[in-house]
Amino acid sequence: MRIFWLIVIFMTVLLPQTTQAATEIEISAPGEQTIPLALVPFLPIDGPESPKAIGGFLDALNADLELSGLFRFVNPDAFLDDAAQLGLFSTQVNFGQWRLLGAETLVKGAYTLEGDSLVVEARLFDVVNRRLLTGRRYVGRTKDVRRMAHAFADQILKALTGELGPFSARLAYISNQTGDKELWLMDVDGHNSVRLTNHRSIVLNPDFSPQGKELLFTSYRANNPNLYRKEIYTGQEAKVSFKKGLNVGGRFSPDGDEIALTLSKDGNPEIYLIDRNGAIRKRLTNSWGIDTDPSWSADGRQVAFVSNRLGNPHIFTVDTYTQEAKRLTTQGKYNATPAWNPKDDIIAFTRQENGRFDIYTIRSDGTDERRLTFGPGNSEHPRWSPDGRFLVYSSDKDGNRAIYVMRADGTGSRRLTTLESDCRHPAWSGRW
Repeated sequence: MRIFWLIVIFMTVLLPQTTQAATEIEISAPGEQTIPLALVPFLPIDGPESPKAIGGFLDALNADLELSGLFRFVNPDAFLDDAAQLGLFSTQVNFGQWRLLGAETLVKGAYTLEGDSLVVEARLFDVVNRRLLTGRRYVGRTKDVRRMAHAFADQILKALTGELGPFSARLAYISNQTGDKELWLMDVDGHNSVRLTNHRSIVLNPDFSPQGKELLFTSYRANNPNLYRKEIYTGQEAKVSFKKGLNVGGRFSPDGDEIALTLSKDGNPEIYLIDRNGAIRKRLTNSWGIDTDPSWSADGRQVAFVSNRLGNPHIFTVDTYTQEAKRLTTQGKYNATPAWNPKDDIIAFTRQENGRFDIYTIRSDGTDERRLTFGPGNSEHPRWSPDGRFLVYSSDKDGNRAIYVMRADGTGSRRLTTLESDCRHPAWSGRW
């Protein structure tokens, strides 16, 4: 699975300029303020126009920026004649026209197509201050055009918020479209899906390594729920933990050095820490109840998990050094699948009420509990994007279970997979 495209930085914007722009616009999260953005159709540098070749770039870029919740798009029907000019440099842009339309930011670009080779020049301008914020040159094949767009969307978010977006990452998930529950991989917008396993069995609970090129998952291939590790590019696969009983819910630590998982080798399901080769380093929990679904805090000091040690399943946290466990949730009769935000002290989880599952968030001290999903169907298995701005999850609200993405506040929900198969257990990689 090699990716045959190369990103070349064409123009680097000085850090003080980027920081100043972020300060002036004061955007860091959806809902705080929306920036008026004009997204202009890209023009050919040489040769005839090729809407088919460049259309995927604009579609993907528009979808990413819309999902971010940071922008309000200027109506293309109102564009004036500057939209028909290349304008790759600030001296070539008629900023007055864009100010007249109410735009504060502007995306312009151009491309060159030779056979299957595609070069895309993309620019983000600060209309108010009449300057370039960031620019990139992407070289690749026409099939890579959407990935180029995701990379530029990441750069736009970095220019305006100080942090890269998550759109160049990948999503892993479980699908039964071949008849068995296998591990699949796709882009963040649902495109370019590919099957990673052929176990012809039940595969569950994928998790990416911090570097993003390796996956953990549980498989019943050997008639026991064993934990496997798979390298995405080479396809090499190995059993990591294959003790008798459960080896489930494997989650890499933030530094990738340890794995938290549930083992039932001694009869009762407990949370353990193992190294990358499966050797047990520490037992984190010790109760009569069932302890499962571990999730690491960003600093690696705590692990959230699910336990019924006090009756109904609730979310707990445990200190990885002292093994001191604390109950987090107090509401509901069934709480499950915690996921710790990699950038904030917030945990997403699933709760069942009135026979339906919905997604909630709560802080690690038990405060500020919020419900994110509403309406018909079940919404489950939330996992965070690497920048902590979005959640991917599974839901059957439209019929068959599919993978969805939404902003961290629950807005902007969008389905990524079709309803032709059952898809669940998503995981969001680090930046690719």
